Amino acid sequence: MDDTSTKVLKTNEQIVDELTKDLESSCIRADDNQHVASNENVAKSTVSSVESKNFESDYAEKESGEEHDGKCEADGERDTNIPNDYVDENALKDRELTLTENEKETLKEEAEKYKNEGNVYFKSGEYMQAISMYTQGIQTCPLAYSRERAILYANRAAAKSKCLERESAISDCTKAIELNPSYTKAYVRRGQLYEETEKLDESLEDFKKVLTLEPGHKEANNAVRRLPALIDERNEKLKTEMFGKLKDLGNMVLKPFGLSTNNFELEKNPDSGGYSVKFRQNPS
Repeated sequence: MDDTSTKVLKTNEQIVDELTKDLESSCIRADDNQHVASNENVAKSTVSSVESKNFESDYAEKESGEEHDGKCEADGERDTNIPNDYVDENALKDRELTLTENEKETLKEEAEKYKNEGNVYFKSGEYMQAISMYTQGIQTCPLAYSRERAILYANRAAAKSKCLERESAISDCTKAIELNPSYTKAYVRRGQLYEETEKLDESLEDFKKVLTLEPGHKEANNAVRRLPALIDERNEKLKTEMFGKLKDLGNMVLKPFGLSTNNFELEKNPDSGGYSVKFRQNPS
């Protein structure tokens, strides 16, 4: 009896120990799993936070319309290939789609203020500041107001011409004329610039156009009388230079044969106006 009771008691103790061990191991496993799950959640939360910040950064960068590489950001450098007077008309077209008529009118009035500030700078001889103001006016004024934009372009052309930026000024005049084909002042300004850059034929055409718009325009009348003689003088000069180069080339080709261009004479036919070539063995 005693042996049996002892044996049973030991067996019960063993069972209790085993159950206790199983329970402890289960608690440990549960605690470990919870700890791992907690760590995983923290890791996921961290990654999510980083991704969220990156997304916000990218979104802000795209919203601002700027894309910089690391070097530009580190050095504080920006793209200098885009000129200061650049106007993104595609962006203006997109903006126009969302504007109400009242908003357009407000922007037009704001552009008028920029133009007036530019005029003040221009009159005081501060031409670079004037260019900047006119550019801001062009960027502000809605595309719907073609005449107002034409004036801004023409004024900017005047400021650029003072800075001797003639080719850029010609482009601005051309833009002003596209916006307002009857803009006399833009034709006059471009005609002047064409003459300054020795584009005499283009200058003459612009002044002729001015006379179709304003027949009594004094400067245009003077230019139309003056420019044809300058064009003829230029053409004669070019012709002389061309014949001189052709003569040099001819002498180089004929020299191995003991000849030169002096052995050949051009003779004009009074009836046809054409030329015939005569060979002379012993030129004087």
